Amino acid sequence: MADATTALSDDARLRAEAAAFRRLRKHLLESRPEVQNIDLMILAGFCRNCLADWYGDAVRAEGVDLDKAAAREAFYGMPFEDWKARHQREATPEQQAAFAATHRPHAG
Repeated sequence: MADATTALSDDARLRAEAAAFRRLRKHLLESRPEVQNIDLMILAGFCRNCLADWYGDAVRAEGVDLDKAAAREAFYGMPFEDWKARHQREATPEQQAAFAATHRPHAG
């Protein structure tokens, strides 16, 4: 059976990928803000900050100068420090230990 996405035009594929990204972003920011970034990192190896940074990388690849703080603000819909103050807690010693045990630096 052929991959169903091969029937999509490049534009339709890009729209579908963008819609999936927006849905993931909305889910993480609106539906599950209580889930801590460190827990996402422990379980999945990426977090909201990674997505924001990847978004910034993609914008810069399109030739737009966007620094890390601006990319995070665009992703979070507010300055990251505001998001952090509203939703993030200090990592517990247990979370820090789990992160250290599972985290492997990535190439971005």
